[in-house]
Amino acid sequence: MTKRLLHPAIQDGGSRTGSPSFAGSILACHCKTRPVKVKVSVAIAHNHACGCTKCWKPDNAAFSVVAVAPSEQVSVIENGDKLVVVDPSALIRRHACKECGVHMHGPVERDHAFKGLSFIHPELFEDGDWPRPTFAAFVSSIIEGGVDPSEMDGIRSDLRSVNLEPYDCLSPPLMDYLSTWTAKKSGVLR
Repeated sequence: MTKRLLHPAIQDGGSRTGSPSFAGSILACHCKTRPVKVKVSVAIAHNHACGCTKCWKPDNAAFSVVAVAPSEQVSVIENGDKLVVVDPSALIRRHACKECGVHMHGPVERDHAFKGLSFIHPELFEDGDWPRPTFAAFVSSIIEGGVDPSEMDGIRSDLRSVNLEPYDCLSPPLMDYLSTWTAKKSGVLR
């Protein structure tokens, strides 16, 4: 059995550290001519490997790498005419390039704890100094993408070997954030 590629940015020892002063950059799709460019004007947060089947992944990768930034700090600056929303009914409105298929940004616009955030793929930054992912989310979901369930123990081990704790949902702080938002919305918390 060949070893499955986690993701090119996390595969080899998890040595990416990035710069603690990283404050945003320009994302570019994979098109050689007229690439879509999206400016992220702030530091990214909650950078993680994601196993869900909705996120864009590089070829042969089991995981995507995803982070968030406030939507008001994310703007399309070039060739926005090439963008299309992948699934208008989804919570995350992923805008992808019609030509190369790369997801450029995904704002959350509905009433949700993540409303006002945009999901982005930091490996698309033209500046490679973005911070490393800190956890892996929706790990079991890679089975839905075709990974044999018998590989899961090895994949979780591989994730831990690159310092990414695997979760089958989100990290504990993000789950706390979601639960707090829900409790405040229902009136249980103020």
